Amino acid sequence: MLEQLDKQYVLNTYPRNYVNFKKGINATLFDDRKKDYIDFTSGIGVVAVGHGNKEVADVIYEQVSNITHISNLFAIEPQAILAEKLSKLSGMDISTFFANSGAEANEGAIKIARKYGQTKFNSKKYKVITLANSFHGRTITTVKATGQKNMHTDNFAPYPEGFSYKNDIQDIYSSIDDQTVAVMIELIQGEGGVQDLDKKEVQNLAKFLKEKDILLIIDEVQTGVYRTGEFLATNLYEIQPDIITLSKGLGGGVPIAAIMTIHKDIFEPGDHGTTFGGNYLSTTAASKVLDILKDYKEKGLLDESIIYFKNKLSKLYNENKHLFTSEVGLGFMRGLRVKDEDTLNKIIKNSFEEQVLILRAGKTTLRFLPPLTITKEEIDIGFERLSKAIYKIK
Repeated sequence: MLEQLDKQYVLNTYPRNYVNFKKGINATLFDDRKKDYIDFTSGIGVVAVGHGNKEVADVIYEQVSNITHISNLFAIEPQAILAEKLSKLSGMDISTFFANSGAEANEGAIKIARKYGQTKFNSKKYKVITLANSFHGRTITTVKATGQKNMHTDNFAPYPEGFSYKNDIQDIYSSIDDQTVAVMIELIQGEGGVQDLDKKEVQNLAKFLKEKDILLIIDEVQTGVYRTGEFLATNLYEIQPDIITLSKGLGGGVPIAAIMTIHKDIFEPGDHGTTFGGNYLSTTAASKVLDILKDYKEKGLLDESIIYFKNKLSKLYNENKHLFTSEVGLGFMRGLRVKDEDTLNKIIKNSFEEQVLILRAGKTTLRFLPPLTITKEEIDIGFERLSKAIYKIK
């Protein structure tokens, strides 16, 4: 029934697995037949505090029972509280604009950069440099900012001008000209294959850009909110960007995104806006998610889980070097490079059959983005099932 409804009434934009999930408890999902699945995906890095989190559910229920939405024409108390938490957790003096998705956040970051380039210099600066294999969203502008040529199909042309893509950080320096206003990077490329950038190279780039008055935008849509083990990958890399974007894990499943910037006076009323962004519901949920994860981190539980997961992943890798070529990633954003695309497809298919959910990144990377609160028992069961899926290929 679900498959029929989906195919008849929902636009065909995703290849589906037609399982009907009905309930979730932390990193375990249950379908309509009460079959359980270990979730190593967390909805592509979204459900940071697990499925069915009672603390988040309770604050959502309480908030929705009173006010869900009033619009940004009025001050919103949970929005202001959340903005303060983001500033304190980041360790930076920032102001935040709240949106609904990662693409919207990145679009807003580009608007901030373009206004900076228009108002802070004698001649306009508007060009933005990104990296090859990057992914910054699916709006027309963020698709163009994405450094993957297959995303720039003629179906959606023409695209906005002013974007260029470099293979690595070293290539960026020679590409900067008098019209360059910003460099936009992911510290760990998610969709591009779970590829982390070299820390020293990033620090040198940040210093150089600061000297040249060129903005550094860090896309933390996937890496942010403790995904790498620290609140921000930016904290891990020990840099201070001009703009940071967040989304995915921030709301624990409720759509929300954030554009955080040290340039507090760059926007003025009328420059940017949103109907739903930062409303009572989303900011209340996000605030509770941050409280849960801050406590989890401070108690040492997050680091303990990351180490436990990594050890299991390393064991799997070492036992199957005929299929895998390397381990990649940081924190709870990890991957295994697979020898070829066909093998990757088989692993993902077999894993689903063995009741463990897993992702792909790029053409040959098996990607792991489990809930940050995943238990050791769930990790054990998940890797046991994944081992069975891989054994089928042998």
